[in-house]
Amino acid sequence: MISWADEGRRLGRLVAVALFVLALPFAALAADLPALTGRVVDNAGIIDAGTRAALTQKLAAFETKGSDQIVVATIPSLGGEEIEPYANRLFRFWKLGQAKENNGVLLLVAPNDRKMRIEVGYGLEGTLTDLHTKLIIENDMVPAFRAGDFSGGISKAVDDMIMVLEGNPEELVARGERNQQPPINTDNLFFAVFIGIWAIIFFGSMAASILPPIFGQKLGPGRYRWLGMTFEPGRRSSSGGWSSGSSGGGWSSGGGGGGFSGGGGSSGGGGSSGSW
Repeated sequence: MISWADEGRRLGRLVAVALFVLALPFAALAADLPALTGRVVDNAGIIDAGTRAALTQKLAAFETKGSDQIVVATIPSLGGEEIEPYANRLFRFWKLGQAKENNGVLLLVAPNDRKMRIEVGYGLEGTLTDLHTKLIIENDMVPAFRAGDFSGGISKAVDDMIMVLEGNPEELVARGERNQQPPINTDNLFFAVFIGIWAIIFFGSMAASILPPIFGQKLGPGRYRWLGMTFEPGRRSSSGGWSSGSSGGGWSSGGGGGGFSGGGGSSGGGGSSGSW
């Protein structure tokens, strides 16, 4: 006869096994995530030593000044996972930002997949918006990465994130608007200017010959005063073309490290992703 105690122990073992089996996928996922060893975790080895040291110092000073926390991470590959869920898992695993403020930011780059993402904590989504992160990725990181300058692109992105988080997003937005303006086609511009000048000369000469006799005051044979100027539309110039003279007013134009850890913050998926 099985006692209630034996049945309880058996049920407890079954529950423990079930919980272990359910936890296996999550343990495997956690095992795939890199350790948080500093403010710059360059596991892909794409940031040069000088830039890595400068970024670490800059991010430490920024966090000390205002408590917002930015971490840069590079991994060789996402292993087939999309960058958005991976970045969110890594952010939560590292617990970036302060627990009550959720004021962390993760800049993640996976060079083998040619993808990058800026993951923003809950508390900073209203300051470092999706628009800001999109502009930083498109204007700072993508052009530099395409040129093979990972260190420069990441450094510029960090500078712009700090600029926005310190309350100065105007320059970033203005720069993005300038970059979105289509380039001027100089060939079309030259053609338009040429046609415009030709039209002014042709129609101006025609108007000077036709309009003064109609709307002007006749001063004598073939001489008319109109718009404050004297015209002689019937007289040819020495070059053989029609000419108009003026006596009086007119106008003219002349030429002329160690011990670093997250503070317990979390993210809900705010930010932007990109590729190059």
